[in-house]
Amino acid sequence: MGTRMPHGAGLGLRRGLLAALESAPPGAFDFLEIAPENWIGGGGALGRRLRALAERHAFACHGLSLSLGGPSPLDETFLARVRRFLDQHGIAHYSEHLSACTDEAHLYDLMPIPFTETAVRHCVARIQRTQDLLGRRIAVENVSYYTPLGGELTELEFINAVIAGADCDLLLDVNNVHVNSINHRYDPRAFLRGLPLSRVRWLHVAGHYVEADNLIVDTHGAPVIDPVFDLLAETYALLGPAPTLLERDFNFPPLGELLAEVDRIRALQAAASEGAA
Repeated sequence: MGTRMPHGAGLGLRRGLLAALESAPPGAFDFLEIAPENWIGGGGALGRRLRALAERHAFACHGLSLSLGGPSPLDETFLARVRRFLDQHGIAHYSEHLSACTDEAHLYDLMPIPFTETAVRHCVARIQRTQDLLGRRIAVENVSYYTPLGGELTELEFINAVIAGADCDLLLDVNNVHVNSINHRYDPRAFLRGLPLSRVRWLHVAGHYVEADNLIVDTHGAPVIDPVFDLLAETYALLGPAPTLLERDFNFPPLGELLAEVDRIRALQAAASEGAA
């Protein structure tokens, strides 16, 4: 199976969407993204269905459990399984969260990393080792967080230092920029301009939950709101129409509603392409 590179606008492959995505008309979306933890080792009918989709569509992988910032030893056995999975399905793109999710056991949540020079060195070493074991550059995602972290660096300085030190790429989650800008009161557009945009591999957008005027929670369980689409358009103006994934993890609507959001992403990408011409 040859490697196919993600482009355009994609959807997250969740088991709750599997049947709908299998029957979607050609061209309804441009690529799919999966969490390898949910599919590695899957055989039988489910494995055949995954292989059939991988033959028809470009795929990216977005990990959930590597804990690049965590204190537990890097799970090199798991990374060996991930590499076999990527090679088997012809997947070039692999990403993980710039967060911690283990401390002797899985925490089943994405915990923020203190913005310190020590944490930068820790993450850099783990990302470099991950890239060596996978035989690929990886992308790390900027994450949402809800408690201000005392440290020597700002969030922006921390992200830039990790990506430069590890020589890796960035999975830019536009919704997380919006969420953090509300919760921590900064200008999301200035934040975008300060990122290493030449390292962006692909983008995420998603919905969130409004807890209060000054607190929103990244849930992936609701439609994308207009301010996030506006921020996505500004992102395209800065770096061009990069491949963009619509994340939806639960509260699945009919597929047509998700495809309408995919089409809105495509319209913004087309407008960015025309503006650059």
